[in-house]
Amino acid sequence: MSSRLITLLIGLIVSISSRGQTGSRHEPVRYVGGETVDPTVHEGRLRYAIGVENRQTVRANRTHPEQADGHGWTYNHAPNLCYWNGLFYQQYLSNPVDEHVAPGQTLITTSSDGRQWSKPQVVFPPYVPPPGVTIPPGYKGYMMHQRMGFYVAPNGRLLVLAFYGHTEDPFGPGGIGRVVREAYKDGTYGPIYFIRYSSYNTWNETNTSYPFYKKSTDTGFIAACDALLANKLMTFQWWDEDNGKDGFYGSKKAGQALSYYHRKDGQVVALWKKSLTALSTDEGQTFSEPVKVPTLLMSGGKVWGQKTEDGRYAISYNPIETTQYRYPLAIVTGDDGITFDNLLLVQGEVPPRRFTGRWKDFGPCYMRGIEEGNGNPPGTDMWMSYSMNKEDMWIARIPTPVRYQVKGPVQENFDKLPLAGAVPEWNIYAPKWGPVTVVKAPGSEGNCLELRDTDPYDYARAIRVFQEGSRVQCALRVYAAPENTGRLEIDLTDRYGNRPVRLSFTETGNIVVLDGATERIIQPYQRGQWYELKCTVEAGPKGRFDLSIDSKSVLTDITLAEAVKSVERLSLRTGPYRNLPNRQTPNETQEPPLSGADEPAPLTLFYVDSVRLMGKN
Repeated sequence: MSSRLITLLIGLIVSISSRGQTGSRHEPVRYVGGETVDPTVHEGRLRYAIGVENRQTVRANRTHPEQADGHGWTYNHAPNLCYWNGLFYQQYLSNPVDEHVAPGQTLITTSSDGRQWSKPQVVFPPYVPPPGVTIPPGYKGYMMHQRMGFYVAPNGRLLVLAFYGHTEDPFGPGGIGRVVREAYKDGTYGPIYFIRYSSYNTWNETNTSYPFYKKSTDTGFIAACDALLANKLMTFQWWDEDNGKDGFYGSKKAGQALSYYHRKDGQVVALWKKSLTALSTDEGQTFSEPVKVPTLLMSGGKVWGQKTEDGRYAISYNPIETTQYRYPLAIVTGDDGITFDNLLLVQGEVPPRRFTGRWKDFGPCYMRGIEEGNGNPPGTDMWMSYSMNKEDMWIARIPTPVRYQVKGPVQENFDKLPLAGAVPEWNIYAPKWGPVTVVKAPGSEGNCLELRDTDPYDYARAIRVFQEGSRVQCALRVYAAPENTGRLEIDLTDRYGNRPVRLSFTETGNIVVLDGATERIIQPYQRGQWYELKCTVEAGPKGRFDLSIDSKSVLTDITLAEAVKSVERLSLRTGPYRNLPNRQTPNETQEPPLSGADEPAPLTLFYVDSVRLMGKN
């Protein structure tokens, strides 16, 4: 055999093997787990990533705008996140009603702890063209669009960015350009400039409303802008809006809504919508051809990837193929940035959409974390921003290492936790009008967990994962405030979210349990009084449980509400279980706002303490 033929054969073998090699340009990342989403339920029947804290940062309010953003606009979406000068900055887009319909503006809300957030402030107002400049034929006004919101420059300056374009299509020929201004440490912002004009048009300083950044007299600001323009990874996030007819991006190809991270061998992994990925070995100067990774199931929602503080990697996305129904919000993790496992739940709630509007897809979506170089909050948590129903802004604090199992007994009295601080190991779902907070215990010593709710269409929820078992012991103390008018639902669930044990403190003042399919009133309860509940559950073929209240047996051998093999979660919720909207709920209907959506409901207020949980087989 000739040496030339041998060389050709070796080359062919190498080529074939490289095509199948996970981590190569042919498959940059791979999900190797077997978990998939059940589309019939909001939580997808996924296990929880333990200790995730989800808190609403902005609640849209049309009739009382002073309680929201000051404008009353109800399309709010596409958040970005950074951490600078001891503050979280969350930026988002806002339109009056619909996506891609003028006018549009960009706002920022800030927080020192990720729990209490400032009233949003407009940083890029609706675009007003200079005199004599008219809207091009075929367009309907001006809007904002951005895939990137922040850049912390090498000189420490924080740049805030956004993109102006024409309604209804700001991309390509419809674009005007990217604007920038500086965030100052005193909470104010510098003048607005253009940092890059669309390469599809002839926009410049003579026919746009803001000067070019080079006209600034602040040399430090100009240096920060120059550093950003030279950063090929950061600016590759702009590709969507103007993919560079002038060669700004070289010959690189891309998908939509870039997220990227450096894996341990130094290569950069690019992630885009619709499961597209690519690799770069030269810090973003070039990327491999984007390829679709079939093991990452997703659609038109964004995807977020990053290296986490524990030295591992995480990718978060909506693991479904239906663009209009973007739930649940999930996460996978891995050791090397190449293979990922354990599809877990970050956010499994889908509250009713209070205001209809064009393309207002259901669920928590468009997740964005803190881009490399854009700050590192204290602690080891992963922080992620997202919108809910393209209406409200939320943030998630995800403890690392990300895990889903608990070993050993749980004994929680909250006494050692700081008031209004984090609640370790608990999964918290807290709307603005449904906060979950560590407070002083009423009528007793120490601290407890407060669930307060005045939201007419949402609820406060707290979940504690414990050691999975077919035989479970659960104990907790519950206190309904004297001013309480609502209900508390207490469920014990299995790993899939099935609810074999369902107990409620009802609005009418009764403690109620579900016995099989029959609702049974156990006894009345008094507001302003603590009650100790103890429950012993036997899952599996027998499927029974016992209940005592204040050391008195009140039920024995009660039938489970549904058969399960084991139990691993305690759920506390200030409202009834919901599974609407579902994937058959019409998405594009134009309906009036939900009745009373902008008005607080009568107060629901419960306290929980002395939680003890243990599962055994």
